[in-house]
Parts: sequence; C-alpha cells; structure tokens
Amino acid sequence: MMSLLLLVLILAPLLGGLGMLIRPIEDTHKRNTFVMILCSAVSVGALALLLGCLQGGGGRFVLAEIFGEDFSLALHVDGLSAVFVAIVAVLWPITNLYAFEYMHHDHAQNRFFAFFTMTYGVVIGIATAANLFTLYLFYELLTLCTLPLVMHEMDGIARYAGLKYLIYSMSGAAMAFLSMMILSNYGSLVFLPGGGLDRGLASGHETLLQLGFLLGFFGFGVKAAVYPFHGWLPSAGVAPTPVTALLHAVAVVNAGIFAILRLQYFGYGASFLAGGFAQNVMLAATAFTVVYGSTMALRMQHLKRRLAYSTVSNLSYMLLGAALCSGVGLTAAILHMIAHSALKIALFFCAGALLCRTEELPQGVQEYVFQYTGYAKKTPSIFAVFTIASLGLIGVPPLCGFASKWAIAQAAAAQATPLAITGCAALAISAFLTGLYLLSLILEAYFPPEGFDYAPLEELSDPGWRMNSALWLCAILGLALIFCMPLLQNVLSAYAAGLL
Repeated sequence: MMSLLLLVLILAPLLGGLGMLIRPIEDTHKRNTFVMILCSAVSVGALALLLGCLQGGGGRFVLAEIFGEDFSLALHVDGLSAVFVAIVAVLWPITNLYAFEYMHHDHAQNRFFAFFTMTYGVVIGIATAANLFTLYLFYELLTLCTLPLVMHEMDGIARYAGLKYLIYSMSGAAMAFLSMMILSNYGSLVFLPGGGLDRGLASGHETLLQLGFLLGFFGFGVKAAVYPFHGWLPSAGVAPTPVTALLHAVAVVNAGIFAILRLQYFGYGASFLAGGFAQNVMLAATAFTVVYGSTMALRMQHLKRRLAYSTVSNLSYMLLGAALCSGVGLTAAILHMIAHSALKIALFFCAGALLCRTEELPQGVQEYVFQYTGYAKKTPSIFAVFTIASLGLIGVPPLCGFASKWAIAQAAAAQATPLAITGCAALAISAFLTGLYLLSLILEAYFPPEGFDYAPLEELSDPGWRMNSALWLCAILGLALIFCMPLLQNVLSAYAAGLL
C-alpha cells in the first residue's frame, strides 16, 4: 500500500502538469483550483506516507530492473528522504498560493504552472530514490522541468540565464555520472547506511575512489552552488519570484545538498572518506564558499541577487557540516537545511512582493536595496516578515537559524583539525556579513533620514491576501521551528549515528 502511494505521489504532479501542457486550462480560477487541489493532495499524501513509514510501514519498491539491482528504478523512504519530502510538502502549497497572485498579470501562466507542478513530482522522486541510478535520472529530469521556469520571460536575459543554467547543470551531471560509474565498480549503488563501498574491492584503489567522490561532490555541487560552480544561481534570479524561491530555498538547491549527502553517507561512506584528501577538499571548498557568498551578497545592491548569494553561502553551511564526516556534522547540516528553507523562502517572497507592489509606482519597479528607504511604513507586513526571517538567518538567539548554525560550529570545533577550525572561523565571518547585508536594508526601510518625503510612495501598500498569507505562513513556520529544533536535533542525532 505504501509503495503504491509513493508511486502515485510522483506520478500525479507529473501527469497533472503534462496534462496542462497538452490541454491548457485557460480559465485562471479553474487552473488555480486544479493546481492547488492537486499539490495539496500530494502534500497530504506525502505527510501520511512519512507517518506510515515512521510506524514501520516502509520498504523498498522496485519499478523496473534494467541492469541488475544497482541500475534499477527503485524507491524507498528513510530518515533523510523523510526530511526532504516534509520540507517540500509543507512549502509547496504555500508557494502555489503566493504564485497565484504574483503571476496574475503575467503571460504564459498555463505553461508556468504546468512545469511548476511537474517539478513537484520530480523532487519527490529525488527524495525517495532507493539507489544512485534512480536519483540520477530524477536529478536530470529536474533540470529539464525547471529550465522553462528559469527562461519564463523568454527575453534575451532569460534565455541567457537558461543557457547558463543548462550548461552548468549538464557539466555537473557529467561529473556525477563518472562518480557513479566509479562507485559501481567497487561497490553497490543501492543506498545503504554506512555506504555501499566494498572495502575488499576498494583496497589499493583508495586514491581513485577519493577522486571519484570529489567528481560527484562537485558534480552534484553545481545545484548546491559550491564555488566555482555557483554562477548559474544569481543569474537564475531573472525568473519569476516563485521560481527563484523554489530554486533557492526548496527544490533545486536542496536537491543538490540531498544528492551529496546520499553519495557521501550512503554511497562511498563517511568512514571511508574521513581523514582522506577528499574530506580536506570538501572542507576547504565549503569554508571558502561560505565567506565568498556572504561577501558577494554584501556587495550586491540588487535585492534578489543579494539573496541569491546569501543562498550560495548558506548551502555551504550545510555542506561544511556534512564534510565533517561525523554524526553531529550530518545532524547539523540537516537542521540548517530545514531552517534555511523556511527562512530563505520568506525572504524571497518579500522581495517578490516588493517587486509586485512597486509596479504601480510612477517611478516603476524598484529592484535595488537603496531604493527601499522608508518602505516599512507603507508595507508593514512585508517588512515585518522580512525582519523576522532576516534575524533568523543571521542567527539571532533563540531563532531557528541560531540553533542550526550553532550545531554546525560545535561539530566543527569538536573535530579540532586545522580545516575544521577554519570552517568555524568562516561561519563567524559569514554571520557578521549576513548581519550587515540584511540589517542595512531593514534599518533603511524603518528609519529613513529626517524629513524623508513619502509623497512618491503614496500608492504603495502591502500585497493582497494570497501573497500576504504566504508571507505570514512562512514567518510563523520559522518561529514555530524555535520550539521544534531540540526535538529535531535529538531525532536526527539518533538517525545519523546509525549511518557511520
């Protein structure tokens, strides 16, 4: 029963979106109702599936065997997939609600929601893949489904961003494919706690396998925006805000993190990688990306690009925790994935709401940080949510961002190697820079210069109820995580301990 439900959860959004492409639903109300009912039903089903699996109703579901067990299309649900599925199941319907208002006056809405819906099914496929081959297939399908979303405007800038996204993704896929082939020669592609590497076969080939893992790390790391493969992410900001929120907080970037965690802890094995040069490269690359992303975010005056570089930095927070090859490091990485998803999607929603509301101003759309002086008085709801999410992302206690960042820092400090301590220093520098690039905007919005003229902002106001509801649902979720983080940490710690 659980296996059948899992298959339905993947196929329903895929077929629903495909149906919208074949037979477009031109009536806006009917289309929105169809999309919301479909995605909400999938979310409820996904959460029910997770509950059933936690009660012992899980298992492995083989759809088709192509070249043996390693190269079979197979699905399952475990602790790691449960986290990823729960994130998308909660945030996807909220994003749909936001998108209905954001896209109301846009063109090609049917195409947009068709690919948007299909992406949901693909992400669930990634989350529930039972082996590296299945994950890889869904991972490639994710690129194909999200490419039209990145290129939605179909102007020169959007086409360039789409081409850049495609080139980066294909290059990463090639590296990940080589990593998968290397692993298949010395072990199993089936996801196993502790890894599927056969230590007998691996003996004498450690250097090749370490290199093989690094190919996969940087290959999947393209979607996780690891330097120097991060360039597509800021460029993808030309897409509509529901898409950038999807890319930068929920689906694509988390898929990159998720794939690396699978490769590291269920493929090559953290115990095999620990102490080797592959771990050192991971630690060095992620520590650098943490600081680099925050530095670039501080330089960016375009709000969505600032948030995009913030995402570059925060994704490497997660990978830094994972690179420690320890249970506490993995726990901290997953905690930050949860916190970052809720907080960053709220920030992107706020940025998109500002773009929508400023379309009505005589001076036109306002996209840059220095243009938002005094806006908090006219858009109190937007900036209240932006402030809550910003404080959480900075890591102000007791907000959820503090708990996850502190867990990563503690895990790195406990390892006490030079590169781990460097990672701790990177976290501290990044937290300071995060405070600068987020609080500077908030202070300008709430405290304009004396005698500031509000007349040009006379027509400015908060968005409608759908966007406003989405904003506050994300803010409430971020605040609720304050009380959930200790329980989540205990549960994830017990799970991570069994993977080493």
